[in-house]
Amino acid sequence: MEMMARYGGFRGAVSLTFDDGTSNQLKMAVPALDEYGVRGSFYLHARDHLMDNHAADWKAVAETGHEIGNHTKSHRCSNAILGHGGGVDDMTLDEIEADVLEAQTRLTTIAPHQNSWTFAYPCGAMFVGHGVSRQSYVPIIAKHFLAGRAAGEYGFGNDPDTMDTAALLSIRVDRMTGFEMIGLVQDLTDRGKWVILSFHDISGSRISVEDGEFRHLLRFLQDRRSEIAVAPVVDIMTSLGTTQ
Repeated sequence: MEMMARYGGFRGAVSLTFDDGTSNQLKMAVPALDEYGVRGSFYLHARDHLMDNHAADWKAVAETGHEIGNHTKSHRCSNAILGHGGGVDDMTLDEIEADVLEAQTRLTTIAPHQNSWTFAYPCGAMFVGHGVSRQSYVPIIAKHFLAGRAAGEYGFGNDPDTMDTAALLSIRVDRMTGFEMIGLVQDLTDRGKWVILSFHDISGSRISVEDGEFRHLLRFLQDRRSEIAVAPVVDIMTSLGTTQ
């Protein structure tokens, strides 16, 4: 009973999150979520192209109840992923904070009604610098946001009693089948966890989950709507009564 009380009578919780704010998500992910009555968290890379060409599209998404989240302006991955310099490793704490806050200024014009905001670390990198000079920028995210979505290990969810709200665990589901995603959700929510699934495109050309598999997951969540809370990250955080 105590476990269920955490989520207002639900045994566990699920948040479906999407990175980068791609055109594919507008075409594939948003319509599928709307069809099944599910609201997601969209972490937008607030680059010039998005703001100049798709701000109105994302504003319409936000107005239907989906969460808009911050995914930085420059989207600097680690040099180890990029294969060259110029990544987050080469930034200072002041520079990454300025980048995040510039993105926030831009994104607030898309979802001015949002009172609380959450953040997703690009490529899961939560640091600046190299080696002995490497520093975490998690404290910066904790200062400015209700929550930060980090990476995680396969098969692990968030426990509301022990989670770091500025570095929430998430599970990347690229190329997973519906059965695999459902298995994760069922196992973890049965144990009272908050499961955050991390998507990019749906039936896209890169880092993708097939539309049929995604809809398989959505049908499962719809069928279990009396048992599992399904809501954006900001809403689950608010329902748990967690503050910055």
